[in-house]
Amino acid sequence: MDATRSSPTRDLALVERLEKLYVAVVADCLDKVGVRDNVMGPQIRPIYPEARLAGYAVTVDVVEVAAPPVSRDDYYRGELAAVDAQQAGDVMVVSTCRGSYWGELLATASRYRDARGLVGDCYGRDISMLVEMRYPTFLAGYNACDSLGRIDVRAVGVPISCGGVTVNPGDLVIGDLDGVAVIPSGLAAQVIALAEEKLAGENMVRDKLAEGMPVSEAFRKYGVI
Repeated sequence: MDATRSSPTRDLALVERLEKLYVAVVADCLDKVGVRDNVMGPQIRPIYPEARLAGYAVTVDVVEVAAPPVSRDDYYRGELAAVDAQQAGDVMVVSTCRGSYWGELLATASRYRDARGLVGDCYGRDISMLVEMRYPTFLAGYNACDSLGRIDVRAVGVPISCGGVTVNPGDLVIGDLDGVAVIPSGLAAQVIALAEEKLAGENMVRDKLAEGMPVSEAFRKYGVI
């Protein structure tokens, strides 16, 4: 497993700005810059409706296996290394697999590191505890089976596919009840600025619509709907 993380310079101020946005407006702005396929598939859902996350992607490439490692020293080695690789402002993003990768103890360790949540096109367990601790977790489903001997981590900090989206280490990730969007690292500042501008426009239009302005007139005047 290659646990080396190569990512662009991290700016936590971008994460703070992204936290104030929401997925739909970010998705619209990704469209605007020509990135039209960076919203993950609808199978990836938050485990509780209020779950929200934003942060830098720590990518985890997971593969299915047929048996546990021969040595007990290698049990869960990749999963534990992935958790320990996290920094403040990170979101763990796990590749597509048919296995249960996530649980309450890993989330507890991640929270200590000030990681912001997990997104996985995979399964999780300990769901009631994850909900109780309010750790933002986005999964394809739930499965009580242990990961040992079923899936293993092949690499951390490499490009992966999650929910039909290619995610690179250091990309920015945002998730809420609408789903999960991925902003390529090189476009992060541009997309976030566009989303902030669009959000301000939507707030203005919302007020006008509440005052009775016709939708067609609002769109003609403000270009937002």
